[in-house]
Amino acid sequence: MSKHSPLPTPTAAELELLRILWQHGPLDARAVYDALALERADASYATVLRQLQLMHGKGLLSRDESRRPQQYCAVEAQEKVQTSLLKDLIGKVFAGSGKALVLTALREHVSDADRLEIEKILRNKDAGKP
Repeated sequence: MSKHSPLPTPTAAELELLRILWQHGPLDARAVYDALALERADASYATVLRQLQLMHGKGLLSRDESRRPQQYCAVEAQEKVQTSLLKDLIGKVFAGSGKALVLTALREHVSDADRLEIEKILRNKDAGKP
């Protein structure tokens, strides 16, 4: 994928497979299926293989064809894809306001322990600490 072309937006199903590849590194289709099947009993090997092939075609995955079975690998780092998706979400759902996103997340989706950790990070940032 060229540095100037936008990232293809992965679907929810594609994100599941990307998450597995980010977590484990390059895998063949059977290993991706095995990892997904631990989470989803309805997973099908044929569907996983087809999805990996489609993702390769979209430019989301690279494929090492010199090995058998072929190994698939995410083209972009997890953080880059998450940042791109988050930017899109902020623009579409929160009218471009990162603050609105953060406040919604803090109100609805953050545990007390996570909230304390976030407060600590913010205090350290204000104090000039990394």
